[in-house]
Amino acid sequence: MSSNCGNDGDGGERQKHDPIEMGKLLCPKDLSAPAATDTTATSTSHQLSKVTLPERGSWSSKLDFILSVVGLAIGLGNVWRFPYLCYKNGGGAFILPYILTLFLAGIPMFFMELALGQMLTIGGLGVFKIAPIFKGIGYAAAVMSCWMNVYYIVILAWAVFYFFMSMRADVPWRTCNNWWNTVSCVSQYERQNLNCWDKMINGTAGKVCSVAAVNISTTELTDPVKEFWERRALQISSGIDDLGNIRWELAGTLLLVWILCYFCIWKGVKWTGKVVYFTALFPYVLLTVLLIRGITLPGALEGIKFYIIPNFSKLTHSEVWIDAVTQIFFSYGLGLGTLVALGSYNKFTNNVYKDALIVCTVNSSTSMFAGFVIFSVIGFMAHEQQRPIAEVAASGPGLAFLVYPSAVLQLPGSQIWSCLFFFMLLLIGLDSQFCTMEGFITAIIDEWPQLLRKRKEIFIAIVCMLSYLVGLTCITQGGMYIFQILDSYAVSGFCLLWLIFFECVSISWCYGVDRFYDGIKDMIGYYPTVWWKFCWCVTTPAICLGVFFFNIVQWTPIKYLDYSYPWWAHAFGWFTALSSMLYIPAYMFWLWKRTPGDLCDKIRSIVRIDEDITRLREKMQHEAYAKEVEFNS
Repeated sequence: MSSNCGNDGDGGERQKHDPIEMGKLLCPKDLSAPAATDTTATSTSHQLSKVTLPERGSWSSKLDFILSVVGLAIGLGNVWRFPYLCYKNGGGAFILPYILTLFLAGIPMFFMELALGQMLTIGGLGVFKIAPIFKGIGYAAAVMSCWMNVYYIVILAWAVFYFFMSMRADVPWRTCNNWWNTVSCVSQYERQNLNCWDKMINGTAGKVCSVAAVNISTTELTDPVKEFWERRALQISSGIDDLGNIRWELAGTLLLVWILCYFCIWKGVKWTGKVVYFTALFPYVLLTVLLIRGITLPGALEGIKFYIIPNFSKLTHSEVWIDAVTQIFFSYGLGLGTLVALGSYNKFTNNVYKDALIVCTVNSSTSMFAGFVIFSVIGFMAHEQQRPIAEVAASGPGLAFLVYPSAVLQLPGSQIWSCLFFFMLLLIGLDSQFCTMEGFITAIIDEWPQLLRKRKEIFIAIVCMLSYLVGLTCITQGGMYIFQILDSYAVSGFCLLWLIFFECVSISWCYGVDRFYDGIKDMIGYYPTVWWKFCWCVTTPAICLGVFFFNIVQWTPIKYLDYSYPWWAHAFGWFTALSSMLYIPAYMFWLWKRTPGDLCDKIRSIVRIDEDITRLREKMQHEAYAKEVEFNS
């Protein structure tokens, strides 16, 4: 089965030819549609000139677009996951699978999504007029975006809570003298001063220490940073079946972040393009300040060595390659329709190829830069606590809300460095949040423009309010357990791989990669290198499919620390995952059944359409005009 995945694009003018197409293999008759006559084209242009379609908006400048895409792509994963994956997977050796995956799948899909949006000037649902049977991908991406919007912003609510708690004479997680602390609480920096001795505990040699006249096993000791996180910030319950009360302080910070998110996108991309000048650029200032402070600390060099020195034996482990794939797909914002939406606000002739390469370079460079910031602090923390770096290093919430707060305790002006760090987390996460929201809003409004475009501000407010109400479940006392379920199922790696596989196949194999390349040439004036064509047809789908099945085969029930979830929690998790994934096959089945005609007719109308990009754009404009006339009549 071929779909124009040939080697005819070489960076210059591609020689025109008539390749064997998928439709021709199944239907021997000629599938090519007759070219539109001059009379038809003139009539369509005349009709379109009579109507003023609702204003979509566009970027005020090229820099607005680039910074918005940078803000989307550079999120919390660059700061708290990439450095940890480097350490976990062989230090500098992890760069090899990371770069290979980047060029074989990450950059190709990033380029494809931006180009697709710019090419058709429409959001994540409308673009699948290019291959109608795959429109379920757009719906799946919209559902996954909803789950992402609900859970991702909770992290920002935690960050804002820590930011406000740091604005005092001293950070509240320094001592064990607070109402939320237990008798087992001892700071990591004070444990060497405890009176401890060896003792047999349940037949096993152990160590017992005297804490406030109470003998406690060292395995039962906690520290004030962990107790502040679990007993003050989260006030975590015993399990998911005990959600407890809403944490009203976190409800307030969550509401604050949603209000910020709303006012970042409520006026459309012209306003959003100005907001990102601050939210996308200022985190680099903060990262630089934190790096300068970090490398001046004792032990920082050891931490950086631990981060970059390669351990090539790790490359024989399959987990290393899986981590590289999932990290790139998540950190680049692929598969959610957001890049399609951001690209759709560009001018048709914008050089999206160059923009994609610039943003990808900035994204990966930022991940590596953040690694130096984080591991300089981790090295200092390990030095102060006299513990191995491997015991200190962590990822995700553990890094942001346990490791870094513990490290600032040893810095002069702890509260200042704490405020800077959590303010940086807020900015890094905020633009990823509101750009993902923009992708969802754009997809829905472009699908029903006559109904929603004039009421965009109200529609955005309703979406934000509903998302906030659903998100309250994640800030109850048992909210962390729900958060982990959403993280591990609803927006998991296998959901994302499923979407990206079908998205890539729909363009490269069904619509045809040669016709897609022709559309890119119409936009930028030349054909990109043949490498991207090879990736779209072969390597990207193969990587997505391979890693997807590996994740399914290797799947194990998730845990939160030592807590095992009940069966119904896993069932709910799979429901959230399938709520997006099943849209793709379900929509295919539904559209195939309702489309009239024989096999060949169905392939021509919903699998491999006849129109090239120019005629497809004209057809979409004509349909938009017809909807406007119908709406106004």
